[in-house]
Amino acid sequence: MEPARPASVLVSACLRGIPCRYDGRAKPSPALDALLAGRTAVPFCPEQAGGLDTPRRPAELVGGDGHEVLDGTARVVDDEGTDVTAAFVDGARRALAAAREAGCGEAVLMPRSPSCGRGQVYDGTFGGGLVTGDGVTAALLGRHGIAVTPAPGA
Repeated sequence: MEPARPASVLVSACLRGIPCRYDGRAKPSPALDALLAGRTAVPFCPEQAGGLDTPRRPAELVGGDGHEVLDGTARVVDDEGTDVTAAFVDGARRALAAAREAGCGEAVLMPRSPSCGRGQVYDGTFGGGLVTGDGVTAALLGRHGIAVTPAPGA
């Protein structure tokens, strides 16, 4: 018998049709609907929650992944070189608080994102390359026992 899945799931807001991505767009994922069937989706954008505007400059992880950002040994910078680490860490903390408040034991997040990526993130060169690692929010949620899954089809 499969273990019960959490009734509430934190979900990257852009995947639920909310235009909050760095480019001001949404990226709805119809494949996500089946995964969320019968469960309560809690849409959340850690980058907006951390105080970043929409649209905003694209940002990537430099010097490591989200775990290293949380440990203070890597940063998040935008494509103009502006350090936006504090906003990403604040947004991650707010995502964790929202997940706890809603009783989410699971999160389904935007793949490859410097906030939400799980397993792979952009490599910090702004050239589209990928490296193994997690985004800042995915790392923090995982550290606190929330299962993080990249969204299917996104």
